[in-house]
Amino acid sequence: MEKVIKIKNGVYWVGVLDPDLEYFDIVWRTPWGTSYNSYLVKGNGKIALIETVKEPFYDEYIDKLKSLVDLKDIDYIIMDHTEPDHSGALPKLLKEATNAEVIGSRTAITFLKGQINRDFNSRVVKDGDFIDLGGKTLRFIMAPFLHWPDTMFTYLVEEKILFTCDAFGCHYTPKHLFNDLEDDFSDAYKLYFDSIVSPFKPKVLEAIEKIRNLPIDMIAVGHGPILRKDIEKYVETYKKWSLYDTNTKKKVLIYYVSAYGNTRKMAEEIGNGIKDSGVIDVDIYNAKAVNLDDARDKIEKADGLLFGSPTITGDAVEPIWNVIDRINPIKNRNKPAAVFGSYGWSGEAIPLMEERLKGLKLNLVEPGLKINFIPSDDDLEKCRDFGRIFASTLV
Repeated sequence: MEKVIKIKNGVYWVGVLDPDLEYFDIVWRTPWGTSYNSYLVKGNGKIALIETVKEPFYDEYIDKLKSLVDLKDIDYIIMDHTEPDHSGALPKLLKEATNAEVIGSRTAITFLKGQINRDFNSRVVKDGDFIDLGGKTLRFIMAPFLHWPDTMFTYLVEEKILFTCDAFGCHYTPKHLFNDLEDDFSDAYKLYFDSIVSPFKPKVLEAIEKIRNLPIDMIAVGHGPILRKDIEKYVETYKKWSLYDTNTKKKVLIYYVSAYGNTRKMAEEIGNGIKDSGVIDVDIYNAKAVNLDDARDKIEKADGLLFGSPTITGDAVEPIWNVIDRINPIKNRNKPAAVFGSYGWSGEAIPLMEERLKGLKLNLVEPGLKINFIPSDDDLEKCRDFGRIFASTLV
């Protein structure tokens, strides 16, 4: 699927495919590759381009555009989002589309100034602003933090197309462009939400509320298949994934690593103290034995986190750092946390873990607990009290 595709009257897909992409933003797996979707909209008097593509695909992209228009006839380039997989081709394009005005949110235009590094013709738009192309009206809907602060949606009123950049899309290389013609891509849809969108669930709900009363025949996404069938199902799925279940018991996770069983004993007794609340579930994991991707997902859903490590050569040990490194500071900001561990003669693991968790924006609700060598009965009671105090911050 390497040709221009007409998706509605006067509206064309001019994107490119990247089936060999293995990772997005360095860390997110893309086992199905992706597409960089861009759209050309022809009105009776004006022409608008919505989004561009990643810079390495510039030549292929420009050939598609030139098959439809003289680049000097493009009046507007709508930048719903300015991450380089959407804006990468823009600096070169502006050298050829010399009459184009770049349209975006205030934040988008600011970001583009840092990417283009020269003067360009631009206009900041706000919620509800519109551009008349002549028989085709583009209306702008601010949707910040889906998933960058610059994000907005563009709604083509007459054709009932909602252009959503990264929202409702997925990293998936379409064979036929439209969702009703593709094989099942639900796994890609969920992986994309979890990886890219889920840190911003409240913003998802705000955006869905803004578009709730719009008549929508098509959602033209930034990546993956265009949605033209069962649109409500995809929107409701986003809503369901973004709602927090307030009816379940709270969950605390304890991750520990233990050389001689001493930190493990502490973890177990701290867990018992938390369970004494009667309203909190506790799961305890040996950090050496966990799947780190699973740990990341569990951490996101947890209400509180504790990490335990002995001190070995003046540091916490690698397995606990590996788990801590899976903490996303956006998803877990202000989440209650605490640290603990046994030590022989120095105990640096405790302050080092605390420093890292503070850097990740977690809320350390009590000072770390250190026990010298093997915990005594009195020490274990201190551990239980430590757990009770931690639980009190959640109830």
